[in-house]
Amino acid sequence: MKVTIFTDGAARGNPDGPGGYGTILQFIDSKGTLHEREFSGGFVRTTNNRMELLAAIVGLEALTKACDVTIYSDSQYLVHAFTEHWIDGWLKKGWKNSKKEPVKNKDLWIRLLAAMKPHNVTYRWVKGHDGHPENERCDTLATTAADGENLLIDTGLTRGDGDEGCNG
Repeated sequence: MKVTIFTDGAARGNPDGPGGYGTILQFIDSKGTLHEREFSGGFVRTTNNRMELLAAIVGLEALTKACDVTIYSDSQYLVHAFTEHWIDGWLKKGWKNSKKEPVKNKDLWIRLLAAMKPHNVTYRWVKGHDGHPENERCDTLATTAADGENLLIDTGLTRGDGDEGCNG
C-alpha cells in the first residue's frame, strides 16, 4: 500500500518555548477510498528540528503494516539527512558529526530509523509556506498544536481508527 505523510513542526520562534507538530497521513484502501488521519500535539521546551523529526516519526509509527511511504516536509534538516546520507555517516562515526561533536537529536534520529525499518520510505522537500495546499494544512495543524495546551511529547496523540494501515 502507498501512504503519503505531510509533516510540519513549529517552535513558535523560541527554541526553549512551547512548540508543536502536525502530521497528515493519507492512503488509499483496497476499495479505492482515500483516507486521512491527522495528528497534532504540543510540547514544551524543544526546538523546531525536534518537532519536524517527531512529525515524521508519529506518521510512521501509526502504520501497522509495511508500506511504500513518501514523506513531504519543509524541513531540510529532516529530508537532507537521508538524501545526502548523513545518517550513514553518523552511524560510521559513532553518532558524531564531522567536527567530532555529538549529533543533535540522536534520540529522535534513532527512533525515526526504527520507525522506518518495515517500510520503503522516500523523503521529499517542499518549500514551507509556498501556497501548496497540503503543506499549508500541515503548517496550520502544527501552529494550532503549538498554541495548544503544551502537552509533553506524545501525550494526547490521537490515532486513526481505520484498518488500512493505521493503529486503532
